[in-house]
Amino acid sequence: MCFAFVVLNEFERAVVFRLGKVSGGPRGPGIIRIIPCIDKVTKLDMRTYSFDVAPQEILTKDSVTVAVDAVVFYRVNDPLKAIVQVADFRESTELLAATTLRNVLGTRDLSQLLSDREAISASMRAGLDHATEPWGIEVERVEIKDVRLPEQLQRAMAAEAEATREAKAKIITAEGEIKAAQALREASNLLTDNPTALQLRYLQALNSVSAEKNSTIVFPFPMEFLRGFMKGSPGWRSSSPRAIAAPPGYHHAGTDTKQTKGTDSDSYVEGTACCYV
Repeated sequence: MCFAFVVLNEFERAVVFRLGKVSGGPRGPGIIRIIPCIDKVTKLDMRTYSFDVAPQEILTKDSVTVAVDAVVFYRVNDPLKAIVQVADFRESTELLAATTLRNVLGTRDLSQLLSDREAISASMRAGLDHATEPWGIEVERVEIKDVRLPEQLQRAMAAEAEATREAKAKIITAEGEIKAAQALREASNLLTDNPTALQLRYLQALNSVSAEKNSTIVFPFPMEFLRGFMKGSPGWRSSSPRAIAAPPGYHHAGTDTKQTKGTDSDSYVEGTACCYV
């Protein structure tokens, strides 16, 4: 009897049909012996295959039409099933991947499709692997490559994102103003409880204002600061209403000080005077 030999690589397996029937199980790698004109050898590559799922328009659960691209990685797990159970396992797997993609994405909202691709890919892989298991195919990975939205929807989403950013910015600004107001209130309380600190702060303000050049500034000056100077002045009177003499260098400004009836023209009711700088 005459024999022939076939060499199979490490990544190859062969199914031998003898007179139309499967002769044993998958064979290889290495050298296998066959009978010419009686045996028919079909080789299979056991390495991982990949293909792109044709881009297709899909309607999501919330009625948004999107175009989705995906890629599938798979390999032959059982050479005998891949030859006997399906006419063309490659074409069948590609067609099944397209329908599985459509079915899975049709149960998801647009927000889920954009934010949870890993879960969707895992769901697609599980469904596709279960469907191709009778064909001896193992689906290793399914990846969503791209999700294209309608141009009008893209503009609407961009406007919404911009409005959200502006709202957050306004909230941050308002929080900063609240903190600043709280700090000012605390400082005001401290100065109110400590008159000496208030006087020092007032004197600092006067010093800052006086440093300005080529300007005339009118500001109120509390008379309490001048009491020590007024007591030694000839115009000082202790009768009610108390009147004090205007200190040298200061001039009354309009209606800011009132002349007390029955007093000297240079005497003024104690209160707040205006000082010119």
